[in-house]
Amino acid sequence: MQIQTLESVPELSALYRRAAVEALGAKRSADDDPQVGFRVEGLSIDVDHLASYCEATGFRLGNEAPMLYPYVLAFPLAILCMNHPTFPFAPMGVVHLANEIQQHRPLRVGEEFSAEVRAENLRPHRRGLLVDMITRVFVGEELVWEQNSTFLKVGAKFSSKAPTAVRTRGQDGARRLEAQVDRARTPEALLRFTPADVARYAEASGDKNPIHTSKLGAKLFGFPRTIAHGMFTLAAVLAGQEGRMGEAVRVRAEFHKPVLLPARVEVIRNGDVLTVIKAGDHQKVHLVVEVS
Repeated sequence: MQIQTLESVPELSALYRRAAVEALGAKRSADDDPQVGFRVEGLSIDVDHLASYCEATGFRLGNEAPMLYPYVLAFPLAILCMNHPTFPFAPMGVVHLANEIQQHRPLRVGEEFSAEVRAENLRPHRRGLLVDMITRVFVGEELVWEQNSTFLKVGAKFSSKAPTAVRTRGQDGARRLEAQVDRARTPEALLRFTPADVARYAEASGDKNPIHTSKLGAKLFGFPRTIAHGMFTLAAVLAGQEGRMGEAVRVRAEFHKPVLLPARVEVIRNGDVLTVIKAGDHQKVHLVVEVS
């Protein structure tokens, strides 16, 4: 794995445009694990950007960044990894299935930090291929935040050139958490998502993927309407849990059915597990979250 150091974090919209253009051209080949990652040093929190993110998500604004905020800061590096020619499949149409985030302590306003992103563990799924995107955030030599995002490319297959050790990896369903929906339980929260909410999050996060912001874009990818970002849905759920989370916290999240806009969802708690379902429909699970 080669880690390339960049002078700055690239602009996300430009990366999406590049991915869209590539989708019209040559196909990628899943020959091996991704070979290139990226690192940016000398970063700091822009307070205005942080305020916009908190306003969009419902997190409290303070000197400590919400635990999902580093994801937004580093996400362009993940798309840059996917845009690299050695990545096994093109980023357009990739499905975000799961996240595991470990915050060792909050990232604070005024701190200088670095972010590093790499991809690994290409493996089969019943619907295609999975890959893990690993992000780590350091203040000096201190690891303060890390996460593993699992992405699925539907229909992707190993090429005949893939090493045997990679091609024979066991199939992974990318599911570790069980949805726990007790009809007798009163929902802990009722959340509403509108296109305006999602547009506000898209502006704050920089993630203006057309499946979230354009009816036509959503239909091109098989959705009848625009959908909420998975990480926006997760942020809205966790914003209601801030008072219960300590400085060191781990969140595991698995995304199921997309949240079609506009939407109302219920959050049902069972111990440390939060299950997010379509309001009034216990069979339609959107998200399962474990906070520990």
